[in-house]
Amino acid sequence: MKNNVYITSPLLPPLEEFIPYLEKLWESKILTNGGQFHQQLEQALADYLGVKYVCLFSNGTLALLTALQTLRISGEVITTPYSFVATSHSLLWNDLTPVFADIDPVTFNIDPDRIEELITPKTTAIMPVHCYGIPCDMERIQRIADTYGLKVIYDAAHCFGVKQDDISILNYGDLSVLSFHATKVFNTFEGGAIICHDAKTKQRIDYLKNFGFADETVVMAPGINAKMNEVQAAMGLLQLKYIDSALNERAIIYQRYVDLLSDVLPQIEFITPAENINWNYSYFPVLIRENSAVSRDEIYAALRQHDIYARRYFYPLISAFPMYRHFPTANAQHLPVASEISYAVLCLPIFPGLSESDQTRIISVIKELFDAASLFSAPALVVNG
Repeated sequence: MKNNVYITSPLLPPLEEFIPYLEKLWESKILTNGGQFHQQLEQALADYLGVKYVCLFSNGTLALLTALQTLRISGEVITTPYSFVATSHSLLWNDLTPVFADIDPVTFNIDPDRIEELITPKTTAIMPVHCYGIPCDMERIQRIADTYGLKVIYDAAHCFGVKQDDISILNYGDLSVLSFHATKVFNTFEGGAIICHDAKTKQRIDYLKNFGFADETVVMAPGINAKMNEVQAAMGLLQLKYIDSALNERAIIYQRYVDLLSDVLPQIEFITPAENINWNYSYFPVLIRENSAVSRDEIYAALRQHDIYARRYFYPLISAFPMYRHFPTANAQHLPVASEISYAVLCLPIFPGLSESDQTRIISVIKELFDAASLFSAPALVVNG
């Protein structure tokens, strides 16, 4: 049997601990529509994350779609091309125009210096992404939004538990959207949430994710069915028991990569959060620039030959996909930093349960490539005869 190593593996608590939750579901026969586990998880997550209100969703994409509906966003939305396609797909599904801003070369987040120049009379919102869980420059983004009267919706899919100066970054902006997909740090199989800051907004979100129903006979908006079911919520409650140990394990794996790959510097560059960031180590991205002795795609291919499935997050850019190419801001010349990073980035496997032997195998494949490249490029030995 092949020893495949994937980019991630879902955090799964002991199965025997999940059974009592299922027994309660069978007893209550309430499987959805805001049952006991749903209510418990919303409160437990608000407490754990340090936020006021959590609105649970069946997945993160529906949460993004609903966040835009909640704030009645129209016209143009400035966003990043360097993300998973759900970010901008949510704009198209809401009949909004994505306007792509280039990214910062250090954080890979939307560059605030590029935002202001893209604002037009049609702009109503900014949708930044905290890429890899590294916080955006939230204060500068908020100042721009306040100056021009724009809303800010953060795609915080990577950000479970991330803090800046000991404050959850989910408290910034008008809304933040989390993903609880199986590939994320915290999962409910599928799932997601909108973080909001006041009870009135939470009520509107809760209406919108349940077809717009305000009560049995009143529909106040053209909502959607995006409710998290009780099985998902039960999974989330159990996951919270293990999340801190999972984050600690991720930190250990991250540091092991840094330590063992350090002698490949500067051929490989690491991404490191600032000291005031409590990070969740959701990804281990490295950069292999164009001038490297071994290319990004050569490393990617070599790892796959050894049954190691790294990912090029995020390549290609969202702006390169056919449904986005016609937008004026989608061309590569407008997005030089994002274009360069997309051809250089490679995310290595990181997840609780990644064994030290598998991690050593990953690092060995990479080092062997560079060693071979070094030998090949060494000057020939000349013997005088």
